[in-house]
Amino acid sequence: MTGFVDEANLHAKGGNGGAGCVSFRREAHVSKGGPDGGDGGNGGNVWLVADRNIASLLAFKDFPFRRGDDGGHGHGKKKHGRGGQDTYVKVPEGTIVRNAENSVLADLVNEGDRWLAAEGGTGGRGNVRFLSNKLRAPGFAEQAEIGQERWLRLELKLMADVALVGFPNAGKSTFISRISSAKPKVAAYPFTTLKPHLGVVRRSDDFEMVIADIPGLIEGAAEGRGLGHQFLRHVERARVLLVMVDLAEVEGKDPQEQADILVNELESYDAELAQRPRLIVGTKGDAATLDWSGIRISSVTGEGIDRLVGELQTLVNEARAEQPKQTQYVVHRPTPEGVSVVRHDNGTFEVIGRQAERAVALSDLTNVDAMAHAQHRLQQLRVPRALARAGASEGDTVIIGTFEFDYEPDV
Repeated sequence: MTGFVDEANLHAKGGNGGAGCVSFRREAHVSKGGPDGGDGGNGGNVWLVADRNIASLLAFKDFPFRRGDDGGHGHGKKKHGRGGQDTYVKVPEGTIVRNAENSVLADLVNEGDRWLAAEGGTGGRGNVRFLSNKLRAPGFAEQAEIGQERWLRLELKLMADVALVGFPNAGKSTFISRISSAKPKVAAYPFTTLKPHLGVVRRSDDFEMVIADIPGLIEGAAEGRGLGHQFLRHVERARVLLVMVDLAEVEGKDPQEQADILVNELESYDAELAQRPRLIVGTKGDAATLDWSGIRISSVTGEGIDRLVGELQTLVNEARAEQPKQTQYVVHRPTPEGVSVVRHDNGTFEVIGRQAERAVALSDLTNVDAMAHAQHRLQQLRVPRALARAGASEGDTVIIGTFEFDYEPDV
């Protein structure tokens, strides 16, 4: 698999909303036309979508940025701005999404699973929305909301029917190149394979299975030695494990000792792997120097290959029948309602809450009417009461979003 990448960063940016419009009717014989400014359109979202035709995260290696379309601005005559188009980012099945704190946010397991990576900004309301009995000619509109923006970490765990597990230079790459069209690098020295390779095996009865060639493990891989964790995570979702032991001499370890070490590494990494169906097979049967009573193969002469593939087919069919379809795993963190106040060590007070932040961010605070509307909205949200309860005094600095002001208590 050329250019296989199983870890990548993603910068997701939702589209900005469009600004609301300030406009009044201007027609002949209409001396006092009312407000008719339209709303701005919402910005487009950024979605991650699992696609089985995508094999790796290579597309993010050199260009990690994905952005939603911006919403259009409102116009007069109550014409609303167009909504921004959503951006759908294709990722491989089995992609895990993590935040900057390394917490799992989503696990896109199956074809079509999708997750909202960045939400587009809401469009501002036009001045017609602020018409009331007290305000007959509102001369302000809401500004555009900026789209959500964040860095994410993508991590791929391969979705394969069979995972090949063995020490470096155990013959895994030669085997997968023999039974499929995969073309991994094959050489007579250890650590030839540094990235997983996938191969599709097709049988005459129309049976297909996906086999993953996992880079060679060493003793201590479960503790991270030799990039062990990066390699072992690709084993987690395999339905069947094929443990391959070298029948030629490997650092003085006989085949059974090799098998014991490899199985122990798998179980140490994830105890659930102990229950996974597996076969243990001896490789390099044409050059064997060690005794082995189990299944043996030679990828050079073809010895035992058909028998082994047949046994793998049986185990894969049984595992597919028993294993239900994996469900998408998503962590939902709803936006907290209401407002709260946090006092920082430097003596400033920060108002937390999207509604309060929107009341300030979307208002044109250079306009007297807009300022009055923002203050009224903050009063409705009981922000002054929350500040007073938090201990704010006259002259203290208050932060709401990107806006700072000196606190003045209500009289």
